[in-house]
Order: sequence, then C-alpha cells, then structure tokens
Amino acid sequence: MKRGKEAHQVLSPSNGLARISGALFLAGFATFSLIYCTQPLLPEFTSDFNVSPATSSLALSLTTGCLAISIVCVGALSETWGRRGLMFLSMAGAAILNLISSAAPTWEFLLATRSLEGLVLGGVPAVAMAYLSEEVPAERLGRAMGLYVGGTAFGGMIGRVAIGALTHFSSWRTALATMAAVDLFVAIIFLMLLPPSRNFVRRSTVGLRVHVHAWFGHLSQIELPWLFATGFLAMGAFVTIYNYAGFRLLAPPYSLNQTQIGLIFLAYIFGVFASPVAGALAEKFGRSLVVVAGGMIFVVGLALTMLESLLAVIAGISVITVGFFVVHSVVSGWVGYLADRNKSHATSLYLLSYYLGSSVLGSLGGWFWHVSGWAALVEFCFAQIVAVLGIAFHLRLRSAAEGPNS
Repeated sequence: MKRGKEAHQVLSPSNGLARISGALFLAGFATFSLIYCTQPLLPEFTSDFNVSPATSSLALSLTTGCLAISIVCVGALSETWGRRGLMFLSMAGAAILNLISSAAPTWEFLLATRSLEGLVLGGVPAVAMAYLSEEVPAERLGRAMGLYVGGTAFGGMIGRVAIGALTHFSSWRTALATMAAVDLFVAIIFLMLLPPSRNFVRRSTVGLRVHVHAWFGHLSQIELPWLFATGFLAMGAFVTIYNYAGFRLLAPPYSLNQTQIGLIFLAYIFGVFASPVAGALAEKFGRSLVVVAGGMIFVVGLALTMLESLLAVIAGISVITVGFFVVHSVVSGWVGYLADRNKSHATSLYLLSYYLGSSVLGSLGGWFWHVSGWAALVEFCFAQIVAVLGIAFHLRLRSAAEGPNS
C-alpha cells in the first residue's frame, strides 16, 4: 500500500483534505444520529408499549448488536465492493428504515426495523475507518480519526437533543421521521463530497478463508485484542450512563421533561472537541498515556453523578462524555496504526467489540438500575473503566521501549 508521497498529496488542501474531512464528519454524524436517536425515547417506549426500562433499551441494543455483526461481514465485503458507494448505500438505507420505524404499529415491529437498521448501517463505521487508514499517512492518522470521531459525537448529540425537543412538542414518531429525512439529505451531500479512494486496491475475488485468516491474524497480534476489549468496556459503560440517565431525571426530585433531558445531551459537544485534541495529544505523548487520562476523567464524571445536585449530575455526564471520547478516538486510531494490512478487518473487529459493549452491557445496566438504582449502575460502570485503565497500563508497560506513539 502506498503511504508515502502519494498519500500526502491526497491530504493536501488542494487535493481533497477538506473534502475528506467534511465527508467523513458527515458520515459520523449520520451514523450516530440514526443509531442513538431512540436513546432519549426509552421512557416513551416504556409508556406507549407498556414495557420495562430494560426491555425498552432493546430499541437501541438490538440496533447496536446487529450493527456489530454487520460491521464484520460488510467490512470484509468492502475489500471487493469498494468504500465510497458502500458507505452511501448504508447511510441512505438506514435513513429509510428509520422512517419506517416511525410508523411502527407494535413493539415487535419497531424492534424488527431497528434491527434491520443496524444491519444496514454496518457499511459505514468499519469502512470509514478503513478509508481513513488507507488514505491518511500514519503521522496524520490520529488527527484525522479524531475528526471522524468528532462527527460521531456531533451526530449523537444533535440526534438526542433534536429528538427530545421534537418529542416534547409533537411525538416520538414525528421525531424519528424528521431525523430520517435529515440523514437522507446528509447521505447525498456525503456522496457528492467524498473523493474516490486513491490507495484502495480492489480484490476481484476474496474467499471466506482469506477473511478468516485476516481476522485470526489480527486476533493473534499482541496488542490488538487488548484494544478490542477496551472498546467493549468503554462503550458499554458510556451507553449505560446515557441509557438510564433519562429515567433518573424524569423521576423526582428532578422531574424534567423530554426537552430538558434532551438538552443534557448537549454534553456531546465536549466529545466533538475532545476527540481531535486527544488524537493530537496521543501523537505527542503516547497513546496509552492519553487513554489512561481519558479513563481517569471518566471516573471523575461517575463520581459527580452520584451527587444529588442536578448541576453536579449534568457536569458528571459532561465529564464522562469527554473521558469516553478521549479513549475511543485514541484507541480507534491505534487500531489503524497497528494493522499494517487488512485494515478493514481490524477495524471491523474493533467495532464488533465496541458495539457489542453497547448492546450487551448497555442492556445489562438496566438490571442494575431496576434492582438497586443509580448507585449500583455507577458501580457497574466503574468496574468497566477500572478494567480499561488496567489494559492501558499493561500496554504502556509492553510498549514503553517502542517510542512516543506507543
């Protein structure tokens, strides 16, 4: 793969740097706004469909679970199908399915459409990360990946805030339909903006054995499985907090409405800015050190949410958001850095772990919330972040002699 002069020319301002950055930011926006637009609606689903809080979380968990499976399959297929067109079809198809879900007559129908939406969306995350890893030279990959992750943070924020406000003033069905229309438009702009791949080499035929060999090759690498575990744990803790914060804040003593709860998701703006900064700091001080810092920030946020003050809870959620996006942006770029070939397979394995964390741990957190309340849920998340810190220290010790980017 060409990573030298030609790759640098792709990223120069006159040859597509702004277009690549803008398009991938939009891809992140569309993907995360479609995935997480149901998160503020979990209390609405509990009421309208007469289901428990843990069951209502399936509207998100099934989406991310199917997304995790789809990422592995579609990431492999992208080696023959290409990158740009596949990402567009995934974004447009998912937006249409989101529109259909807004008219769901039953709970089962809603879950079915949300599951299909996860399967269709798999063409964006793994392929986007692979595209960046191929088109961006190693010394710029941290910043570029940070911008993409910043787009996912922005999409997650706008999706949640807009859905909360639209639901409060109209209905959750109108809110989902509106989000679908916006993201269909975003998909079209993305297609117009993103340059075709310059460094991607299409494979005419790739058998299952080739894919399995590539996956097992990454799993046998010393550092990569630890990074996959980090994504699983960090995402699980993060989604758990956001899944059930709404239930806590709807109840006394806070008794907030959907618009007010939606505004709390503006905390995602901190993730938008933290992601590219974290990527730059990782290049300067080392990836593992910045991951440790992100984990510690997350722990501070968890502690703040244990206080009764509404301002403290909001501050805690904001700090948690910063800590999570510091960890995620650095680790996702780290995966691309370590995978010297079959990058789409490596990123698909990372995202498989990442979204399984969202699906499995995000739903499991509902049990802690139901049985013992917020304190038990925070302890559950704290245990996951402690494990993330342990992994980061382990990798730091292993790679201390390998240079500042280790």
